[in-house]
Amino acid sequence: MLQAGLFHTLTVIDQQPQGMYLDDGFGGKVLLPNRQVPEDTAIGDSLTVFVYLDSEDRIIATMQRPRIQLGQAACLEAIDINNTGAFLDWGLPKDLFVPFAEQQQRMEQGKSYVVYLTEDNTGRLIGSAKLNRFIKDQAVANTIYNKDAEPPLKTGDAIKLLLAQRTDLGYKAIINHQWWGLLHNDDIRTAVRIGMKLDGYVRKVREDGKVDISLERIGHHRADGLAERIMKKLKDKGGVLHISDRSPAELIEMHFGTSKRAFKMAIGKLYKERRILIEPDKICINGDGTAIAVPATKRHHYKPTAKPQPAQQTAPDQNTGNANSHKAQASVDQQRPHTSAAGSNDSRSSANASSRGEETQKPKAPPAKKVFHSNRKPRASTMKLKRD
Repeated sequence: MLQAGLFHTLTVIDQQPQGMYLDDGFGGKVLLPNRQVPEDTAIGDSLTVFVYLDSEDRIIATMQRPRIQLGQAACLEAIDINNTGAFLDWGLPKDLFVPFAEQQQRMEQGKSYVVYLTEDNTGRLIGSAKLNRFIKDQAVANTIYNKDAEPPLKTGDAIKLLLAQRTDLGYKAIINHQWWGLLHNDDIRTAVRIGMKLDGYVRKVREDGKVDISLERIGHHRADGLAERIMKKLKDKGGVLHISDRSPAELIEMHFGTSKRAFKMAIGKLYKERRILIEPDKICINGDGTAIAVPATKRHHYKPTAKPQPAQQTAPDQNTGNANSHKAQASVDQQRPHTSAAGSNDSRSSANASSRGEETQKPKAPPAKKVFHSNRKPRASTMKLKRD
């Protein structure tokens, strides 16, 4: 028997007034109603259809594509509430039923909820908002049957995300309909909300098996996609974009939804490929994008600016310098009436030396210690002791 809630490729075996019948592969047949039959369909053609149960619990096929399949999670809107549960719109004529027992909180009409498509004990398709029963908290390898099994997720893997819950740290997201992952607030650089489907990447698989996720590629690989987005925007803006590596991080995030570090990596990659020129306040396409030499005037801001050297003082005229020094010394002597004559001479000589721009001598190193050896000759008794 066909598994309801999944897509199947079946062959048309009969045509009746109510529609076409498809071979289910188990000796039975499934009805595809007339309103679902594509034009020019003939007996013997193969069709990919979605199989589910109608209001009378009969297997029926449809060409419509639902918003959720068996074993998947999706955000669906509640369109009706009665005394047995809620009915959600999942894109098919028959609404998806969510019993009260499968609701995390009482659903309200007009609001959207993240649910998981499963079966009840009778085999009917139902939705469940109790996601922890179906989504694993740890992405670890199953080593029961294979001890060398590799973990299902690795750092840098591309994944599909469904934002399901809001936490203090960020958003809990369902990874590939199987595992929980955490998108930290620091890694969110665009507007997000519960129920959004996003493309993401595994940032880190922690020792306990829990997964940190990111919306940008990890490492230097994240510059590839961003670089092409920058080139596209440059072409749309006539080849010039008034954003550069010196622009504020808020401006970069507003235009590209990424961090300043990732933006600098991307434009650095384009610059090395000679596709753009980088200026302090803008970036522009390098001619027609071919690899030509970049003018030196366009890349001057990449070189560190040399610090200005202090101007060397010219030695003043000897007579003028001596006169000034004597005047300075005289004022010093007046302020220091108890200074000795020798001290005044020393200060006067140091002032003359400074006026001539001479450098003061460095203090001499202390002399090496001398080792004194005795000139006394050893006695015969001493030599005897040494021989013994």
